[in-house]
Amino acid sequence: MTPSWRKPVGAFAIIALIVIWCVAVASLSAIVGEWPVLVQLVFYVVAGIVWIFPLKPLLRWMETGRWWLPRD
Repeated sequence: MTPSWRKPVGAFAIIALIVIWCVAVASLSAIVGEWPVLVQLVFYVVAGIVWIFPLKPLLRWMETGRWWLPRD
């Protein structure tokens, strides 16, 4: 079995996604820091979870070469 080029490219894409997301959220910290503490908590919890959603299709592509599951 020959190694697939998708896995290293996908790993790089995951790292890039995490870095871009961290920079985006951190750039909002001055604005978010002025919000009430409970609103900040909700924002950071949501921001900490949302970045995971693009990973499922990316991981599927890394394994199968398809972004979406075929419809039967």
